[in-house]
Amino acid sequence: MSTPVESSTPKPVRLDVQRELERPEARADPFAAYARLRRLGPVLHWRSWFTESLVITRYEDVMNVLRDPRIANDRRNVADGGKGPLERWWMPSIMKLFLGSMVMKDPPDHRRLRNLVQKAFTPAMVERLNGRVEQITADLLDAAANKPVLDLIADLALPLPLTVISEMLGVPEPERMQFRKLLGQVLDPGAMNLAGFVFNYANMVRLNRFLRRLVQLRREQPGDDLVTALVHADEGGDRLSEDELISMVFLLLFAGHETTVNLIGNGVLALLQHPDQLQLLRDRPELIDTAIEELLRFTNPVGTVSPRFAREDLEIAGVRIPRGSTLTLLLASANLDETAFAAADRLDITRNPNRHVAFGFGAHYCLGAPLARVEARIAIPALLQRFPGLRLAVPADKIRWRASMGLRGLESLPLSVAAAGQRLAT
Repeated sequence: MSTPVESSTPKPVRLDVQRELERPEARADPFAAYARLRRLGPVLHWRSWFTESLVITRYEDVMNVLRDPRIANDRRNVADGGKGPLERWWMPSIMKLFLGSMVMKDPPDHRRLRNLVQKAFTPAMVERLNGRVEQITADLLDAAANKPVLDLIADLALPLPLTVISEMLGVPEPERMQFRKLLGQVLDPGAMNLAGFVFNYANMVRLNRFLRRLVQLRREQPGDDLVTALVHADEGGDRLSEDELISMVFLLLFAGHETTVNLIGNGVLALLQHPDQLQLLRDRPELIDTAIEELLRFTNPVGTVSPRFAREDLEIAGVRIPRGSTLTLLLASANLDETAFAAADRLDITRNPNRHVAFGFGAHYCLGAPLARVEARIAIPALLQRFPGLRLAVPADKIRWRASMGLRGLESLPLSVAAAGQRLAT
């Protein structure tokens, strides 16, 4: 009998990736943290208390996974009888409703839902928001101008997308304050994890009831809003069910809110910390579009996407991936990969082309991307023009980052406003 020969396929390094990335020093300096992960290997083995995952660290491999038809978004489509994260016995039903959106679907279910929502949430609809976003931004900056120190997150980055999405959804005017408060509680950055969702259960139930009332209202009283468009979206006689509507609205709330908050906050901080690029943007405001793309790549508002699952045995970068494996794609690490981007650790608002994956890639490309771009494209220049002497009001090492592997954002960003015409103090 022959002796079995051990496979020469390298085994992934075992590492608590979440702990690595949620260290305060890693939040403040992600470049070194992600570079270390890439040096450890293209695939890492991460085991947490409730899941086990193979973590993909490099740009080329992340892109290949996003394009590979052998990779599923829905764990139930892997032929080994395993359960996806939403099928766990301990998962609250309200979370299954809110999180079981098309993000975790595969074709043909995903294509059906995507076709329906794209009929309602179109780039043209987002572009029509320009004037309103400008007005909301101006109002917020007017209020912030009366403060000796403004908090960019609380005074602009957070209320701007909350106000926009409230109006987009067609929330009646008398209920918008209540809705924004409830939405702010459910989408509280500190609650963007499993424990946070559990402790926030009551608010999620309230939001579910609110959204169902809103859907019913727009069935009876159609308006020129997103919920009405979703209610009446039709693809060959097919429409969204009520649960699909609620799940879709929540996805749009999250995608159109969280990325914008982090993009504006992280982006302004990056510009203040790179005064040459800030000055270049002031001198050449027409660079705002390439600047937004570079801020997305450089500051990474979203660190990971929803988990993927191997439908069959395969290899990634020479590493064997067994069927049924859970894959975690580090978008942020991919965006900082020096093999994909020249001088990847340098902010360059003229970078072009800029094939970042901050919004994912392919069929699951983020629906909220156009909205986040519009809001940041208007808000950041307006802030810089309104306050020429804008500068940090606290030392850089006192800036507080939220501890989240999946999302990179600031808890707050105190800024001082100098006299008009005064340049940034360096």
